[in-house]
This record gives sequence, C-alpha cells and structure tokens, in this order.
Amino acid sequence: MIKYNNLKLENQLCFSLYALSREIIKLYKPILDELNLTYTQYLVMLVLWEEGKSTVKNLGNRLHLDSGTLTPLLKKLEVAGFINRYRSIEDDRVVIAELTEKGENLQDKAKDIPTKILCSMNTDNNKVIKLKKDLDDILLNLES
Repeated sequence: MIKYNNLKLENQLCFSLYALSREIIKLYKPILDELNLTYTQYLVMLVLWEEGKSTVKNLGNRLHLDSGTLTPLLKKLEVAGFINRYRSIEDDRVVIAELTEKGENLQDKAKDIPTKILCSMNTDNNKVIKLKKDLDDILLNLES
C-alpha cells in the first residue's frame, strides 16, 4: 500500500526520538514520584541546582520551553516550597525563580537519579554518552 519508503514509520528519526524519550521518561517516573516532582519539574530543578536562581526567560531558553509551559510548573514548585518567584528590582518585567532551602536540600535526595536511570537502561554507558553528544550536536545545529 505505501508508495514511498521514506514515509514508513520505521524510517522516521522523529518517531525513534519520540518513542525513546517517552520510554526514558517512564523510567524517571517512579523515582521522581518519591520526590513529588514531574519530569519537567525535575528539569527546572536541575537548572536551579546549577545556578541557584534564574530568570524565567533563561529557564525557558535552557529547557526549550515557553513561558506558558513554565509558569504552571514554577507555580507548583513554589507551592511545594522548592522555589520562590519574584520580580527583579531592576526590571519588574523579569521574573526570577530561586531555590529555597527545601529546594536546595532536595538535591541530596536526587543525586543518584542519573546513575539509577543509566543502570535501568541496560545498555553500554559509552553508547549512551555518544548518543547524548550526537543529539547535543544536532540540537546545536538546529539552533544556529
């Protein structure tokens, strides 16, 4: 029935990336449930653990998320007591998200997550490292 081989699902890079992403996020779910975080909230926390505080614009740029997606995430993280949000003194249009002490302490509970995920993938670590580098390179090319 298919006329064009390039339209087969099995030949679509986007589908492989999508399916792999969903499967990896499934691996995170039970671990993150213990911390009361969703996967995207975890990504926000990763940036904040690196930087301590960040503008919402910077978070969006780092995570490739728009403010419409970030705002509800940040509200939930704030309600959970992991972050505080406030407007910049220099420019009240700029919203800053900053870790609370509770948010900083959560890092101790999360420190083993990458190792747990890597172990549960049942694959060669070097393959995973190479895949990440290749994906980062492609993403950088798309951003240029």
